[in-house]
Amino acid sequence: MPRTAFLFPGQGAQFVGMGRTLLEQSPTARLLFDRASQILGYDLARVCLEGPAEQLNRTDVSQPAIFVASIVALEHLRQTQGETVASCEATAGLSLGEYTALTFAGVMDFEDGVRLVQLRGQAMQAAAEATPGGMVSVLGLQTDDVEHLCQQVRVYGRIWIANFLAPGNIVVSGERAACDRLEQLVNERGLAKTVRLAVAGAFHTEIMRPADQQLAQALQQVQLRPARIPVYSNVDAQPHTQPHEFRQLLVRQLLQPVRWEETIRRLLAEGFDQFYEIGPGRVLAGLLKRIHRQAVCINVSA
Repeated sequence: MPRTAFLFPGQGAQFVGMGRTLLEQSPTARLLFDRASQILGYDLARVCLEGPAEQLNRTDVSQPAIFVASIVALEHLRQTQGETVASCEATAGLSLGEYTALTFAGVMDFEDGVRLVQLRGQAMQAAAEATPGGMVSVLGLQTDDVEHLCQQVRVYGRIWIANFLAPGNIVVSGERAACDRLEQLVNERGLAKTVRLAVAGAFHTEIMRPADQQLAQALQQVQLRPARIPVYSNVDAQPHTQPHEFRQLLVRQLLQPVRWEETIRRLLAEGFDQFYEIGPGRVLAGLLKRIHRQAVCINVSA
């Protein structure tokens, strides 16, 4: 029997129009969006369906939008293929997606998840506005090469590796001038391809430091329960089940790199061979194929 793990996408997966199919067809989807909108104080479905993209791409909007769209896709799968959901033995989420994974695993309820990702997004947006920065995906270089580039451009500002996504797919994060110079160097030298990510700031670095205490305080006020199934953390690529662990890991995740490749390799080593990417986009399926070409990944989109 295949071992199944569910994967949930992070920020950058958003697009105007996401959730349209299920919002038009599923009363459950409409109910979940309405519940989220009441908490958020604005019509989330309208923003997802109509944009504008500039609003949807704001950190404080895109995070709840992706979270809710992913939960909507999950609930659709539960209604149509309940046995698939019941057979899932582990879960992980990329950055923001870790909150979706924790909700799926029963650690937090939907409403608390919406509140937390809203606060997380607001705190990260504020930190990003205080120190303008960005994230750049570097495609085609290995870790040592990217780290060397970061060292070369630090005279322009703080910059670090923030995401270890897959072989030859590494994301750097830092102050805007340093990101600009790194992109320029890579392109001038023809070293690799770079892609500027649709995010507001230098996530998963010390630049997010103003946000960590706000998140820590919010997590103390939310009831977290032991996970039904292991949730593999971005911070250490290890499985966790206990609330006190998640409170610490979610705060550390704001400031530390996402070890996604290591997380997937750990799941593969433990015998997981069937993956579901649940939520908008197909980024995680692409990363999975770069890590292990034979891996099976089924997309369940809203």
